[in-house]
Amino acid sequence: MDTAQLKKVYNEQIAPALEKQFNYTSKMQVPVLKKIVVNQGLGDATQDKKIVDVAINEISAITGQKAVATYSKKDIANFKLRKKMPIGVMVTLRRERMYEFLEKLVRVALPRIRDFKGIETKFDGRGNYTLGIQEQIIFPEINIDAIDRIQGMNITFVTSAQTDEEGFALLKAFGLPFKNAKKD
Repeated sequence: MDTAQLKKVYNEQIAPALEKQFNYTSKMQVPVLKKIVVNQGLGDATQDKKIVDVAINEISAITGQKAVATYSKKDIANFKLRKKMPIGVMVTLRRERMYEFLEKLVRVALPRIRDFKGIETKFDGRGNYTLGIQEQIIFPEINIDAIDRIQGMNITFVTSAQTDEEGFALLKAFGLPFKNAKKD
C-alpha cells in the first residue's frame, strides 16, 4: 500500500466510520492525524559528540527525512550539561512521509519486536499518543552489524481528536496494534 492508498483508506473508510461512531454533525469534526514526531534522547552525547551524528543518520534513514539535533536549554552541573549542548535528535513528519512512516511502523517494524503482544493504550488526555520503542534495530533500514549501541526512541502521534477515546478510535483504525481492544 502506498501513501496515497493509506490516505484514500482514511477518506473512504476510516473517516465515515468515525463520523458514524461519534455522531459528528460535520466532516470537519472527524479527527485526523496531523503529524508524527520521532524523538530520541541521547544522555551520553555530553561525553561523545559522534553519538549525535550517528543518531541523526539512523533517524533520517528510518523516517526518510533529515533529522535535527535538539539542544539543552540550561546548565545542569550534576549531568555535566552546558547550555546549547546537543542532547537528542528529532524529526517531525507530515503529509506523505507521515503516512509512509506509519505504514512501515505498523506493517514491518512493530511485528519485528521480540515477544510482541501489542502496544499500551495510554493517551495524554487530548487524543495524542506516544509510543516508546526500546531498540532502533526493529526498522529494516538499520544494519544490525553497523550499529555500536542500542538506542530507544519515542514516536508521538499528534491528532486533532478532542478526547482520548476519539484518538484511540482513529489510531486503531489506522492499524496500530493496541493490547486490549477496549479503551480503559
